[in-house]
Amino acid sequence: MKKMRLYRGWGLGLLIICLFSACEKVIELKLDDAPAVVVIDGGVSDQNEIQRVKVSKTYNFTEPNKFNGLSGAKVVLAVDGAGAIVFNEVSPGIYQSIKFKGKSGSKYDLSVTVEGQTYKASSTMPARVPMDSLTFKSFTFFGETKNYVAVNFRDPAGVANQYRYILKFKGVVEKDVVSEDRFDDGNKVTNVIFYELNDLIKGDSVQVEIQCIDRNVYRYFYSLSQNTGGNGPPVAPANPPSNFSNGALGVFSAHTSSIRTALIK
Repeated sequence: MKKMRLYRGWGLGLLIICLFSACEKVIELKLDDAPAVVVIDGGVSDQNEIQRVKVSKTYNFTEPNKFNGLSGAKVVLAVDGAGAIVFNEVSPGIYQSIKFKGKSGSKYDLSVTVEGQTYKASSTMPARVPMDSLTFKSFTFFGETKNYVAVNFRDPAGVANQYRYILKFKGVVEKDVVSEDRFDDGNKVTNVIFYELNDLIKGDSVQVEIQCIDRNVYRYFYSLSQNTGGNGPPVAPANPPSNFSNGALGVFSAHTSSIRTALIK
């Protein structure tokens, strides 16, 4: 019996050695470079301001994170199928218009021609839903209390609405999420933005913008948040569904805007 116990113990020791040895094995990943793809991000708001469009290209995985701006693009915006607003390049890949104010109910068609290819996207600006106020909410998880900011507004009844919330702290976007009114149609809505405020001190402030967006733009940002785990566990990575033609990435959004600032007391 003693000999049997000694043999089994030696076998267990050998197994442990093998397991630790396996942990030291180096695995080399082969990352193939994908062809560069055009990326277009832009929008039109209902504010009287300069509207901007960014045109760039993707880059290889091994290259540093950067904005790979594309110069020489022709960027033209049509409103309700007529007229033409030309965007001028102000820096590599950045194009801007003259000041103008978008209008709810109007359809905006953006055309971007670069490197011999034309990419088109359309977006109809929804009706504006103003933000009533920002309030603070506290939740306790596992004995720890955490503070968040909440957006309050009245959702219009009988209309399918989609919203985008952009939270900024010191001018930097810290949270970018979307919601729809499928379960809140016509109700007083309080949506919490789950960005922890505990590290902020008295006198700090956060800015929140609520945008009313069309369905295609909502699908884009919802898919983007799913990839990063913004609405739960991350899903298998995939490019968000762009509203541009010819395989371009990015999104074009005609949206309304309502902005408020909350002060930490």
